[in-house]
Amino acid sequence: MVAAPGRWNAWARSELDGIRAAGRWRSPRTFDAKGPEGTIDGRHVVSFASNDYLGLSAHPQVVAAAHDALDRWGAGSTASRLVVGSRPCHEELEAEIAGWKGTDRAVVLPTGYAANLAVLGALGGPGVTVLSDELNHASIIDGCRLSRSEVRVYRHRDLDHLEELLAAAGPRTIVVTDSVFSMDGDTAPVDDLARLCAGAGALLVLDEAHAVLGPDLHDGHEGLELLRVGTLSKSLGSLGGWVAGSAPLVELLVNRARPYIFTTAPTPADVAAALAALRLLRGDEGARLVAQLRAAIDLVRPGHPSPIVPLVLGDERRAVAASDALLERGFLVPAIRPPTVPVGTSRLRVALSAAHRRDAVRDLVAALDELGLR
Repeated sequence: MVAAPGRWNAWARSELDGIRAAGRWRSPRTFDAKGPEGTIDGRHVVSFASNDYLGLSAHPQVVAAAHDALDRWGAGSTASRLVVGSRPCHEELEAEIAGWKGTDRAVVLPTGYAANLAVLGALGGPGVTVLSDELNHASIIDGCRLSRSEVRVYRHRDLDHLEELLAAAGPRTIVVTDSVFSMDGDTAPVDDLARLCAGAGALLVLDEAHAVLGPDLHDGHEGLELLRVGTLSKSLGSLGGWVAGSAPLVELLVNRARPYIFTTAPTPADVAAALAALRLLRGDEGARLVAQLRAAIDLVRPGHPSPIVPLVLGDERRAVAASDALLERGFLVPAIRPPTVPVGTSRLRVALSAAHRRDAVRDLVAALDELGLR
């Protein structure tokens, strides 16, 4: 059926024309791959765009666990868990996450995005103040908007500014931050944040989606109330999100969080894959993969604290041209530009993985140097 001309189609075309004119047109490309290497338009390409930091999406044990779950429970979870019930793998994964993070309870959601919406939507509201780092992920920003709370944004990693806002906030305050920031690859001062929140009686919400190498929150923060949020979709190579914390807070999410109550549960295959990946991560195999990842990062930027290495170029067109030049050389490195990052800070975002061959990383470094990008 051909869309009829009308106001909405005319408006959409006008908006698309504006996106093209601004040089911000985007469309997904087909990357036929398992792991970091595959083909684009029939040409071999090594991807430095993926968040599969430990390469577990293609690990044989992870893939086998997904296959077994498909055979046992089928392709879908069929409804919300409060309606249809949980599969055993949902409960096993939640127990494993709680053990991993040292918390009473954990709950699994369909995506990491949904996890942030769940926490801020369920715990926020009139009478609540949310203090959010200015470089937090879009899912946190949207969760703040949906929470109906008073939202104040503190300068990036600025503890003095946060302390000022905490002093002026009401008795029910949430401080929310990424622990690793997704476009800059830098880290939050998590122990200092915990100290401030414990002193002010604020709930600290840490989104650990990209925190495969830390930062780790140390013990000793007496009185701290904490929720940890994460994803199954990056270091664990699957799809989904999770929240871990005290039993009352997690049980409140199960009873109040709309992204949990009104959405079909994560599929058994995704959950079983994540469970297998997490068990690998917590064992000797995980330690080996983390060491491989650390070595890959150090080839690009020694000592950098995360697998996300930004190369800030400023101009949008320069970033796109640099990404295109790298693709011509067989490397998929995305150009990140507004509105994802502020105007004037367009960049290449290099994402490293334990699955990258060392010679492929060295070849990328050589290409970056050849193009004057590093």
